[in-house]
Amino acid sequence: MRDTRQSDREPAYRSGASAAREAELITRIAAGDRKAFEELYNLYHRRLARFLTRLTRHFDVAEEIINDTFLIVWRKARDFRGESQPSTWILGIAYRRARNAFRSATRITAGENLEGLLPPLTSNEPMHAEELRDWLLQALVQLPVEQRLAVELCYELGYSCEEISTIMNCPVNTVKTRLFHARAKLQKLLPALGGTAPHDGKARRSDGGAS
Repeated sequence: MRDTRQSDREPAYRSGASAAREAELITRIAAGDRKAFEELYNLYHRRLARFLTRLTRHFDVAEEIINDTFLIVWRKARDFRGESQPSTWILGIAYRRARNAFRSATRITAGENLEGLLPPLTSNEPMHAEELRDWLLQALVQLPVEQRLAVELCYELGYSCEEISTIMNCPVNTVKTRLFHARAKLQKLLPALGGTAPHDGKARRSDGGAS
């Protein structure tokens, strides 16, 4: 049986038909077709907004990055050679604009990233699910921006390491390293945020002192 959660992570815009249509739109944009530009903008606005608002609660900042991204798409459409999927090319532009905006303006703060913007967890214990969600949010915001972006691209948007390397313009091994360190940090942070790690640590030190 197909995993519906995975299919949600790989929506229709990843399909061959959609990619072909988007490549056609980019070709028309390169020729100055404003209707094609409007169609592509409408296709991508929602998914880019979802991606960016996982990094900042400031919707005006996300909107500014989206507008900057499509200004570049309009100007650089002729540079698209079809060597990657249109979604990878466009998200790569958005990634670089977001990274520069967050680093230069420091408009993203540890207490607000991703807060309240992840989909709710499914659980028979709502209070427990909310608690886990809160821990995850707190852990994610403590990751360096490159690691956080890699986690979002891989686990939320469903991109492969090869595709992420194209988006981030870095070697595949760098992507794998970022994901490895992100997972390692999350494994340490989640128990600590849940209050179990410090308690266990004290218990071990107490046992050690008694023996």
